[in-house]
Amino acid sequence: MMRKPMINICCVAVTPSNQQPPLTLTPRQSLESAAIYGVIESAADIIERWNTETSSFAKVTSMFYEDKSEAMTFIERVKDLQKTMDVLVCEDPNSERLMRAHKLMQIAMKRLQKEFYQILSMNRAYLDPESVSTRSSLTSARSSYSDFPEDVEDSHNGGEIIVELEEVSINVMTDLKSIAECMIGSGYAKECISIYKTIRRSIIDEGIYRLEVEKTSTGKVKKMSWEVMELKIRSWLKAVSVSMETLFRGEKILCDHVFESSDAIRESCFSDISRDGALLLFGFPEVIATKTSKKNSPPEKIFRLLDMYTSIAGNWQAIESIFSFDSISVVRSQALKSLISLGESVRSLLADFESGIQKDSSKVVVPGGGVHPLTISVMDHLTLLADYSNVLVDILAGSPPPDRSLLPETYFNVSETDDSPSSELALRFAWLILVLLCKIDHKSNHYKDFSVQYLFLTNNLQHVVSRARSSNLRQLLGEDWITRHFAKMRQFAGSYKRLAWGPVLASLPENRTVEMTPEEVKDMFEKFSESFKDAYVRHSVCVVADPKLRDEIKVSIARKLVPIYREFYNTRSSVVLAGAAAGGGNENGKRNLSSVVRFTPEDIENYLSDLFLEKGSSGNSSTSSPSSCRSRPSLS
Repeated sequence: MMRKPMINICCVAVTPSNQQPPLTLTPRQSLESAAIYGVIESAADIIERWNTETSSFAKVTSMFYEDKSEAMTFIERVKDLQKTMDVLVCEDPNSERLMRAHKLMQIAMKRLQKEFYQILSMNRAYLDPESVSTRSSLTSARSSYSDFPEDVEDSHNGGEIIVELEEVSINVMTDLKSIAECMIGSGYAKECISIYKTIRRSIIDEGIYRLEVEKTSTGKVKKMSWEVMELKIRSWLKAVSVSMETLFRGEKILCDHVFESSDAIRESCFSDISRDGALLLFGFPEVIATKTSKKNSPPEKIFRLLDMYTSIAGNWQAIESIFSFDSISVVRSQALKSLISLGESVRSLLADFESGIQKDSSKVVVPGGGVHPLTISVMDHLTLLADYSNVLVDILAGSPPPDRSLLPETYFNVSETDDSPSSELALRFAWLILVLLCKIDHKSNHYKDFSVQYLFLTNNLQHVVSRARSSNLRQLLGEDWITRHFAKMRQFAGSYKRLAWGPVLASLPENRTVEMTPEEVKDMFEKFSESFKDAYVRHSVCVVADPKLRDEIKVSIARKLVPIYREFYNTRSSVVLAGAAAGGGNENGKRNLSSVVRFTPEDIENYLSDLFLEKGSSGNSSTSSPSSCRSRPSLS
């Protein structure tokens, strides 16, 4: 039901005790009266023409669509009518002219309510938040067409479409603003706001629904599998991006424009329209974080939590800007609560991750001293975590770092006085890797052969250094850390070579110029053959996963062993041959020689080239050459 328009009371009320006989109007007063009459009649002419109660045409036609010029004249006449009513109420609040003006204003407001509703309802395509929020982007896109002169025709057509969309959106927003200002100025703010809130709230709610954001209770999350939860998290991440860039931002822009004349109305409208949808959106991470912080959560869940934390933190300025009103501070509070809950869950999962490494009780013995699955999984986890270093600095700020005294003095080159957040984060990563290496060192005891223990340590430390060097861990830990651990890996490799192949080298005489009897030479060849055979058989099952390290170890062994053996072979094999020939003729001598001197230097090279290959792999070794295979003697 229409109510009386707002009247500015600007004069003293007339009471029966001070009533005076009507005065004769002066010429000036007559002119003013005539002007007032003219304003009322002028307004009446256009208002009655669009009266939905008396005109069938007005009932089914939109004034703003039918005749934009007429619509703007309507607005101006209503504004003039309101000013006239303010004057009339001061002269005589019971005058017939004021009563007539009241009735005309009610008809006008009813008409404007209809227009306001129609414009909001029929122009959703031009008033959806995405269209409004990207209007400036469309302008930029339009200007950018000039940068591609080779596509003149396509650019021209595209530019025209952009201009058309932009103009329609601007015109619609301008019409809404004109109606809103007129209704608010005439005392009909409540009716205007009610229409706006009803329609725009439905658009926000629909947008949230289409983004697949739904209310999720703690009980429902507890019953949810991780696969389903992860899908919902990924959906939520997309929803936050769209919501902050278009949905809420676009609605804020539209609301600020339409109700530019009143800060209070702008706040009321946007708060009521967006509050429920925003609380639903930013409440989801808190529920998920509570569920994920429970024990026995798989370590990989931490990355989805970090994604959500990154999303909220990255949009924090937009959240504070868009939801800046005090009446909607609850949205900022909810976003902050979710951020805090996510941070707590991440810290809890990091602690669980460290504990999981320390408590790993796997008895798996990796064949050939290869890289242990624990090393692979931990380094995969840490390299991914390093990609979130910026948010981890915030999340871990204030929580106690590892005790520096527990780290070896030369393990991590960080000043004792360096308490910067990035330094503390680097310390945490270095500590986790140290926990891993300590566990790997313990697992090396599963190998009975000391040399294989060192090869196991070599392989695993090489994997750690390689992953650190090729990821963001490099920036966190620094080059000094990489260099120190690379040097340690080489030490392990050196220990392996010394323990595994040192006895073979030791089977050859240290002084190769000393005179030896044929029997001594024969014993020396047999000793070397047995030593090499034993070493090869034991280490032919060993693996070195990294191709570069594999070649370095093989080349290093060959460079120490083959030249010495070649010299001994070239200088001493003739002695064995001569002794064998003297005892049984030339042919028998050759047969005896092959039974004593079982390996030529080339055989040794071929065997060494076969070492450390993983099962199923192939390389450029002699095993790929049939001729080499035929010429190489059997170890049996």
